[in-house]
Amino acid sequence: MAATRTVRPAAGRSGHTRLRLWLKQWDLQLMVIPALLLILVFSYFPMYGVIIAFQDYSVFKGFWNSPWVGFKHFTDFFQSPELGLVMRNTIVISLLKLGIGFPAPILLAIMLGEVRNMLFKRVVQTVSYLPYFLSWVIVANFAIALLSTDNGSVNILLEKLRVIDEPIPYLSVMEYFWTIIVTTNVWKEIGFGSIVYLAAIASIDPSLYESAAIDGASRFRMTYLITLPCILPVIMIFSILAIGNLLNAGFEDLLLLGVNPALRDVSDVLDTYVYRMGINLGRYSFATAVGLFKAIVSVGLLTLANYLARKTGNSLW
Repeated sequence: MAATRTVRPAAGRSGHTRLRLWLKQWDLQLMVIPALLLILVFSYFPMYGVIIAFQDYSVFKGFWNSPWVGFKHFTDFFQSPELGLVMRNTIVISLLKLGIGFPAPILLAIMLGEVRNMLFKRVVQTVSYLPYFLSWVIVANFAIALLSTDNGSVNILLEKLRVIDEPIPYLSVMEYFWTIIVTTNVWKEIGFGSIVYLAAIASIDPSLYESAAIDGASRFRMTYLITLPCILPVIMIFSILAIGNLLNAGFEDLLLLGVNPALRDVSDVLDTYVYRMGINLGRYSFATAVGLFKAIVSVGLLTLANYLARKTGNSLW
């Protein structure tokens, strides 16, 4: 019998095909270039500056003339008396935002998906996602105005309902701070996050719901057996990113709402700690070391989350 000869494509053919495809989509490729430049300029080029984490950096001496100290700043951070407090606040606030803020857009998208009045649905969507486009400066001032002891709407309402006898300085009491931070974050982010899940729900085959309805399934059962499994890949991708950002407890919201020094014990997280050490106190090398530590841990968490998600058949890579 004659041996069957396997014909392999030429080595350069694959590259030639990719080039032809790229040239065919030249208009789309041009649209990607600004995004790539943005990432390069603001994300990759500044990575050059991480070398100051291993130096006693001086603005006057520059990168190469500043003395090298190795892991001195990392050691100082791990031995810092503020380490435990900063890590506790970072992890607790992140977990609260993850536990409450992550399922909130999913629930909103599922509820909006059940609405049949299109006018009402569009109004709710518009009202819910508009806060996402507001600056944290505006949102923080809005929250401060609501919670103010001087004509604050929340205190006035509670006094009218006879829940309290006198105004409460919410933004000066540590016990209320985490609740305020998580609530304002959910209010700001819930609408925009629900758009992605609404798009995923809209792509579900309607015949699945029709078959379930014929079998007598309730709307709640359809949600549990059809909607959630169908949007699970999207949920898994967002959960991977959320776990990777576990040490990103926030910056603008905590900096603006936690401006009162009395709240530092509950508002100081890694990002605000880096800002305080680097900008306020001028300890640039120490602040860079803390930021680099956070970045390394975040990459590790992202990799671990992706590895675990891969076992369910959903992963980023």
